[in-house]
Amino acid sequence: MTPPVRLENLHKRYGRIQALGGVSLSAREGEVLGLLGHNGAGKTTLMKLVLGLTRPDSGRVEVLGRDPCGGDARGLRRRIGYLPESVGFYGELTGREVLRYFARLKGIGRGASEPLLERLGLAPAADRPVKGYSNGMRQRLGLAQALLGEPALLLLDEPTAGLDPDATRDVYSMLDELRRRGATVILSSHVLAGIERHIDQAAIIGSGRLLASGNLEELGRRAGLGVTIRAGGDWADERRLAVLAERGALVRRRSATEVELRVPGAIKLEILRVLLAFDGIRDVAVEPPSLEMLYDHYGPSTRPAEAPCATS
Repeated sequence: MTPPVRLENLHKRYGRIQALGGVSLSAREGEVLGLLGHNGAGKTTLMKLVLGLTRPDSGRVEVLGRDPCGGDARGLRRRIGYLPESVGFYGELTGREVLRYFARLKGIGRGASEPLLERLGLAPAADRPVKGYSNGMRQRLGLAQALLGEPALLLLDEPTAGLDPDATRDVYSMLDELRRRGATVILSSHVLAGIERHIDQAAIIGSGRLLASGNLEELGRRAGLGVTIRAGGDWADERRLAVLAERGALVRRRSATEVELRVPGAIKLEILRVLLAFDGIRDVAVEPPSLEMLYDHYGPSTRPAEAPCATS
């Protein structure tokens, strides 16, 4: 089956600046793909190419089986939802008027806006001018317009920017729901906290290049980062910790009753057998490498500057 988004060997320059250099990537149906990298690493340029707002200098972009810059670009965009990093609306319009305006642009009935206002907690402010909204409320409104029409593909550029913890949890809950109904989501972020449990694949971008991609288990295996074992209870005297260190574990005491062990994958079972033979252990948790660890390992580079999109 052809993936909803397929990018092949994309190159894009703005003058002397290389925004993308040979990026190949795909996103499957019902998958959340996390684009991770520093601000300006090339993530937004990739989104512009998917949206058909600019063309690559070379390479191929295919979105829902079509060329996003082709003859049916308008019809294709009606099947795509997009939340830009910096969302802005006409301040004199109310939240309800904004959503009805975008619904009309997508050829969707006015009634489609009401459930989204409720779902994103904007119903009490729906008839207030947007110029009086907080940053977080404007971000929610931006997400609501992206969700109009139940898009088959959703592009979210820094979707939790300006949101409080409750609203952030709501965003991730909606991502999980979209994934369950088969939508494809591309989520761009330079903030890693919180997204790990909500993405299926990660693509780490730096200086316009794809540094690594795959699910977190694959990325951890290729990086050789092993696992983290957390063991709680009254067991960790210095002799036992020394035994674990001699076997190859990196030992860190987190508190009087919790010890963290960083363990290469090749000796994971051996360390667990030694550990579980000790009395006094009340709890053991084995965790794969975190997203932060993987990001640090693959080391995205610094930003290439963005320039205004070309048109053709």
